Amino acid sequence: MSFFKGIIMKKIILLLLSFALSLVEGCASFQKRDLLQQALSSSNEKVQRVMNNPTEFEIQMIYTAITRTKKGRIKFKDYTYNLDSRNYFYPASTVKLPIAILALEKLATISGTSVNSDFSIAGSAEKFKFSEEISKIFAVSDNDASNHLLEFLGFDYLNKKMRDKKLSDFYVTHRLSTSDSGNPITKAITLFKDDKTEVELLSIANKNAMPLRLKKMNKGIGYMKNDTLIKSPFDFSSKNYFALQTAHNTLKRLVFPAAFRANKRFNLRPEDREFLLYSLQNLPRNAGYDPVEFYDGYAKFFVFGDTKDSIPANIKIYNKVGDAYGTLIDCAYIVDEKNKVEFMVSATILVNKDGIFNDDAYEYEQIGLPFLAEIGRELYKRSKK
Repeated sequence: MSFFKGIIMKKIILLLLSFALSLVEGCASFQKRDLLQQALSSSNEKVQRVMNNPTEFEIQMIYTAITRTKKGRIKFKDYTYNLDSRNYFYPASTVKLPIAILALEKLATISGTSVNSDFSIAGSAEKFKFSEEISKIFAVSDNDASNHLLEFLGFDYLNKKMRDKKLSDFYVTHRLSTSDSGNPITKAITLFKDDKTEVELLSIANKNAMPLRLKKMNKGIGYMKNDTLIKSPFDFSSKNYFALQTAHNTLKRLVFPAAFRANKRFNLRPEDREFLLYSLQNLPRNAGYDPVEFYDGYAKFFVFGDTKDSIPANIKIYNKVGDAYGTLIDCAYIVDEKNKVEFMVSATILVNKDGIFNDDAYEYEQIGLPFLAEIGRELYKRSKK
């Protein structure tokens, strides 16, 4: 009996040792994959001057590690820092990402059209091409191009479609950098099909915007209005809203549609999705813009936002940035097949040391862009396999 007890005890000890070893390996693996915390703990000055006081800069971040099974299935592991959809930040031009996607989704419902179809807006004799407007949006973040597509969509349509995709922390109420930006009535559209026949889309009377009820809606100690300093916090309750995880998940749905159920995907024609993906990673110089004024990192804040160096051909950054009111945002999918790098990262940072809004005195170049660029470099370096 003692002989058999000894064998059983040895087996139990071996099982316990094996279990303990697997836990150690699992913890090591977890630590290795938790690259966001490692990046934020970098000793680099560009990171530390922000992370020494992250509350001041209203940092929010989300990083997604991407793995692929032998059968090609995509797996995501999200890591976050200070992520809270109730803590408001101004989304600036990041709202152009869903505007571009849903413009092509709506266009696909009209037979005889393609991404190269033209349209005109009531009150203007100019014709616009969907492909050209989308190219402008992603290459140099053109405001007029985004506003043109928003007239085609309408506010209510845009907001409802995002809710339908389970991307609810989103609300667009105004156009960007234009007079009468908050007018709820969008203009009539003439759509020219590819066979040159016309479709008239009537003006849309959208619902009046409702004020946002989130945390941190009132920011700073003052703001400029008509060259006068108003000594009270700036109220963002009537501005656009696009939570960081919602922006991140919008891009994730576009890049990896098969990873989501049908009701959460964008209903895009394959060629339209491919065009969007191409436009997301395209550089200004390849889109016909002056490479001196619009250098490679102009709209690529992660990794290259603080340099005017050319981006190597093996690195592709599919992203949308935003910058306004002292807030910088980037939402990106970064790929380097040569070095087997693949991950997603989104972040927002507020750089407004004097607490005054609309004075154009923001520390974009000194603090914000160097921080985002260095975080991108840290994640890229640590992601190499």
